[in-house]
Amino acid sequence: MRTPLLCVSLFAASVGLGAEPPAPPAIQVSAEAQVSVRPDRAQIDIGVTSHSERSQPAAVENARQVQAVLTAVRGAAGPAAQLQTVDYTIAPTYRYREGAPPVLTGYDASNIVQVTLDDLERTSAVLDAAAQAGANTVRGIQFMLKDPAAPRAEALRRAAARARAEAEVLAEALGVRIVRVLRAEEMSGAEPVEPRMLKRAGAAVAYAGEPTPVESGSLDVNASVQLTVEVAAR
Repeated sequence: MRTPLLCVSLFAASVGLGAEPPAPPAIQVSAEAQVSVRPDRAQIDIGVTSHSERSQPAAVENARQVQAVLTAVRGAAGPAAQLQTVDYTIAPTYRYREGAPPVLTGYDASNIVQVTLDDLERTSAVLDAAAQAGANTVRGIQFMLKDPAAPRAEALRRAAARARAEAEVLAEALGVRIVRVLRAEEMSGAEPVEPRMLKRAGAAVAYAGEPTPVESGSLDVNASVQLTVEVAAR
């Protein structure tokens, strides 16, 4: 939590035509709040990398393997899941030796598909189905919120209430009273909702009869508010 920033200002009356009225005495505080919520969406990046001495056979074999993985994943994920190709590459591979030029050893064809699930209980089944079907790359799992608006609004409410409470404490300590709120702002730089990443090894773990354990945990939604209140003598 940020340390409250006290800003009490007294201004002398301005003299002259068109002069703006003096700013009232004020207290300025800032406060932060955090709301923890369970994620309700998961995104998994699953892929297949195939190798061959020539690019065309690598691409053909990769297409065959990816199709098998997609069929298995669709069955495990259910009809509501979304599948989207997010990366496809065919790249040469080389063998390197000190003091010698690189030697071409073949080509790698790689296809990465992102699976979006709103039923988190299917996450483990999707991982295992993909591994059984031949997926050899799992980049990671992201847990997130479909709509962060409600928890963000709650975090803002808590931050605003905390800022008001701190302003009340400062006003009492200074022997003044709060007249009105002059300004309330969400501070720039407040942390957004960050997807929680679950990292996995580059190659999918072989299925051994037991479901892959996956824990979604919770996400922290943060908000920060700056409050300026007018004060006057009691």
